[in-house]
Amino acid sequence: MNTHTEELYLEAEQAIKNNDFITAKRNYEEMLQEEPTNACAHNSLGWLYKTQFDEYVKAENHYNAAIKYEPNYPHAYWNLAYLFTDLERWDDLRKLMNTCLNVSSVDKSSIYNRLAIMEELIGNFDLAKEYYENAIYACVNNDKLEEYKRDIDRCLYKIELKSKSANFESQKKDKKFGLNWS
Repeated sequence: MNTHTEELYLEAEQAIKNNDFITAKRNYEEMLQEEPTNACAHNSLGWLYKTQFDEYVKAENHYNAAIKYEPNYPHAYWNLAYLFTDLERWDDLRKLMNTCLNVSSVDKSSIYNRLAIMEELIGNFDLAKEYYENAIYACVNNDKLEEYKRDIDRCLYKIELKSKSANFESQKKDKKFGLNWS
């Protein structure tokens, strides 16, 4: 970034803090006029399109541009991951997280956490638990580690609940058909 684009970026960030999203958008667009390959501007515009304008295609395009122009810029990967999660685009999220495993600047414990969240939302609690365990193995932050342990406990509870529900449904079917196994 040159001095002018740095100033535009800082002004845009301040505009966001002041809830002046139109000014922020204009600044990011001006940055891209000067530096079309500026990953920060693409990522920030993607964030604006997703969170403030609900224009998901434009957001995705800007996140992908940021990744293309600066493959080690981690923020665009995460913003794209949140977009895929919100849109329940699980195959795209899985592919993105697998790509992130090979990007040195992306935190590996967070990758496994995102995969765990995805599997938990899908209802694959056993696989979610495994991903949370992988997140623990890759984690060096005690607060995150404790959070992952709570996530595992939640999955174990859901696994138990799912098992009880399956047993209950099985018993209901047996009674419906007049079967008595005792």
